[in-house]
Formats: sequence, structure tokens, C-alpha cells
Amino acid sequence: MAIQYSVTVNNAQLDSKETTIGTAPVMRIYSGSMPANCATASSGTKLTEDALPSDWMNAAASASKTKLGTWTLNGITGGTAGYFRIYDSTMTTCHMQGTVTATGGGGDMTLDNTSIATSQVITVNTFTINSGNT
Repeated sequence: MAIQYSVTVNNAQLDSKETTIGTAPVMRIYSGSMPANCATASSGTKLTEDALPSDWMNAAASASKTKLGTWTLNGITGGTAGYFRIYDSTMTTCHMQGTVTATGGGGDMTLDNTSIATSQVITVNTFTINSGNT
């Protein structure tokens, strides 16, 4: 039997993720396959590295949390986006990672274009985290 939580508890768990990462997170997008977990060294080529807005996520609702506002990133080298990592302001601790696809591709985060070029502006179209055990 699986433990179940109320939507209120799930929302609180989701909101605590943003609080833990902080108000000055940095997102990096890499080419290639996502490492086994956040503690594993990054792999592939770093394609972007940009600060996210200081209030970067909407308040959790219905056991789901979505990006707040517009997230734009700038290409620092060319390649095809494979996964993202979100770090705290020190950029030494990866707190979250997931897959990247174009819109409609089913990734954890979707971009307007996964083929990134140097100096290209990339828009994050969707980013949602959900809580299980509802």
C-alpha cells in the first residue's frame, strides 16, 4: 500500500523545493544524456548558463508547480539540448535536473528550439514539477 498525502501537503513539498534552491538560481543546459542523479558530474557540453528570475516558480496548486514569467537563456556554444540542471546561487550544488525537448516532445522542460547556437536567445516554453502520492 502506498502512502498518500493531501493536496495541501503536496503543495507545501513543492513550494519547499523553490525555497531550498533559493531566489537566485542558475540554470544550465547541456548536450547529451542526463547523468544518473544531481550528485553525478555533468556530462556533455554546457550550452547555456543563465540566472532564472528571482521569483522563478508559481505557488504550487493542485500538486503541481509551474515556471513563473518568461525564462530566456543565451547560447554560449552550439549543440543540441539534452538535459538541464538547476543550481543554487553558488553554482556548486545541483538541486534539480531533467530532460529537455522541443515543445510537444514530452521533456521535463520544453524549449522553443533545442538546436542551440552561440549567442542565440532560447525561450523556455514549459517547466512543471509535480508531486506524487496524491
